[in-house]
Amino acid sequence: MAKATEAAPAKINLALHVTGRRGDGYHLLDSLVAFADIADRVTVEPAAEMSLDVTGPRAAGVPADARNLVWKAAALSGAPPVAITLEKHLPAAAGIGGGSSDAAATLRALERLGLASLPDPADLLELGADLPVCLSPRAVRMEGIGETLSPVPPLPPLWCLLVNPGVALSTPAVFAALETRENPGLRGHMPVGAGAFCAWLAGQRNDLEPPALRLAPVIRDVLAALAAQPGCALARMSGSGATCFGLFPAEAPARAAAAALSRAEPGWWVAAGRLA
Repeated sequence: MAKATEAAPAKINLALHVTGRRGDGYHLLDSLVAFADIADRVTVEPAAEMSLDVTGPRAAGVPADARNLVWKAAALSGAPPVAITLEKHLPAAAGIGGGSSDAAATLRALERLGLASLPDPADLLELGADLPVCLSPRAVRMEGIGETLSPVPPLPPLWCLLVNPGVALSTPAVFAALETRENPGLRGHMPVGAGAFCAWLAGQRNDLEPPALRLAPVIRDVLAALAAQPGCALARMSGSGATCFGLFPAEAPARAAAAALSRAEPGWWVAAGRLA
């Protein structure tokens, strides 16, 4: 019987500027989003009834029923019943869009099987603001509440190291702790070379980092540990946290940093991969 498997890569907010808030409470963003080849995997196949099996090293605590975004995405697509296997490698509530990326991968798998058409990205906002950007996982500029996606020049070859200290952060709680919601957007034009790109990126921000640090001070330890690794060009928190990333010019220093941090902090989730 036909089945399709799709990767659900980690979404990284290389920069995330909060530029305002709408009357309905949704925050306006200006963010440079990229994806890493560190991913969950979603397998979909036709079935007599809908089902979800959650496996993998990060499966604990992930709902295997209609509460899961992959189930909701399949239902929204209008596809016939399918059996979904979600292999979890990414931590939940971690600021790297794991659930949204899983849902988007489900939709791509349904489309490959001919069971549903890919929806318009804006129609996915009811499932979450990260769904549109995850539908086609590539580097883009994301604005509005997540529905306005603009192409950017190809990113320079970079490796990233993702680190999560094992702390789950509530995105609404982080936004609620923001002190200023009217901030400038991304500044200047994105350079092409790796060195110039990282220097430009260092001049941008993640406006959610300060409130996240107040809610989970351990994030400061993660950022310091990343910044201290040889070859790390930039260390920053992704999304609403608590996952942080370090950017490296090549694979070797990224892998070496991953090994060093895993030894030093065995309780942290640490994963290195290529930035796409």
